[in-house]
Amino acid sequence: MTTMYKVFGMISLGCDKNRVDGERILGEIRAHGCPITDDISEAQVLVVNTCAFLTAARKEAIETVLEGNGYRKGKLEKIVVAGCLPQKFIGELFPALTEADVFLGISDAGELFPALERAYRNERVNAVGRGGGERGERVITTPEHYKYLKIAEGCSNHCTYCLIPKIRGKYRSYPMEALLAEAASLGHTEELILVAQDVSRYGEDGGENLLVPLLKKLCELDNICHIRLLYCYPERITEELIAELRDEPKLVKYLDIPLQHSEDRILKLMGRKGSRAEYLALIAKLKEEIPGIALRTTFIAGFPSETEEEHRALIGFLREAQLLNCGFFAYSREPETPAYKLKGQVHPSTKKRWQRELYAAQQEISASLLRGAVGKQAEVLCDGIDYEKGCFVGRTYFQTPDIDGVTYFTAPAAEQGKRYTVHIDEAGPYDLYGTALSRK
Repeated sequence: MTTMYKVFGMISLGCDKNRVDGERILGEIRAHGCPITDDISEAQVLVVNTCAFLTAARKEAIETVLEGNGYRKGKLEKIVVAGCLPQKFIGELFPALTEADVFLGISDAGELFPALERAYRNERVNAVGRGGGERGERVITTPEHYKYLKIAEGCSNHCTYCLIPKIRGKYRSYPMEALLAEAASLGHTEELILVAQDVSRYGEDGGENLLVPLLKKLCELDNICHIRLLYCYPERITEELIAELRDEPKLVKYLDIPLQHSEDRILKLMGRKGSRAEYLALIAKLKEEIPGIALRTTFIAGFPSETEEEHRALIGFLREAQLLNCGFFAYSREPETPAYKLKGQVHPSTKKRWQRELYAAQQEISASLLRGAVGKQAEVLCDGIDYEKGCFVGRTYFQTPDIDGVTYFTAPAAEQGKRYTVHIDEAGPYDLYGTALSRK
């Protein structure tokens, strides 16, 4: 096979769900016996695993391909563009992005090598949609002590601002047996992070919500120490799920609940199911039922027709809800979404100002909550060393990789993937600082 001994490199963009897709492509490469390099200048085949969720993400993906094309002056021979961008926009992409040799969709990892064979015969290959979506082996790209498990594909929520259903299709749960086998194959895992566009909908496409049964089975695996849940929609956080989070020691007392706004009129325009009152009631219930639970969410600033008063009301919601971690995004007007046609598009400068004001308000809240940890002890999972700060860096249970803050700590020695009891000496707006007392 022409490509059998090629050296592969990958640049993976976008979310943690996209990361898992990229890991499957890397698994396909490894299964064919090819070396994988982190040094793109050494790669003969470059795979760019793309995101297409927002205009900015699509721009970044195109720029990454164009930058990658510069490596053809060295060892690079072929460029493969994979993932969301070709999945949705192949009609425009194939004739325009001539720098790419092969295009693969979100479920086409198995088509990589047949497509490259053709590319090495001087064809440009559109293999989007030709794969069977097989769940092959993965090459884990996170530190060995934490890994992601994607439990479903697609989305059926149809929020009016979101392209995901048009990119990845309707919600499809992966079989529980396959997920359990995959989790068992990951080896010792301190933290397994469950992801999907909507984790809380798992199993509903088959007629029954099976998230809690899945969690129970995963918790029975000896190689899995802790499990973290991301992206649980508020209307699907059931009494059963709350009880499982409260009572199962392996489940991290943390939930990422996408809310997107607080005001009823905006939520209705967004196609969201909840209301301000329902959101506040849910937050209060979770805090009461699961003492110490850490809650994270995301909000959109500047949705079409949003007023200054509604923006101020959202800031008031933040102060009332007292959430530990929040992300804020300026609304991106995406073609082919219902919100694209809404009247009252907010000026970009206003959206950016509102975004800044939301971050400023939340920074005060987060800083105040984190100050409550000062003088106390926390269990910290060591992620490695921060050489610039000259100390170790890790995470408490309320800190998710890459999206929340971290805990910096000093110790005579510490090992990546091990847990330490850390005395918290001080707190910043997002991060904690402390001294290790012992290893757990």
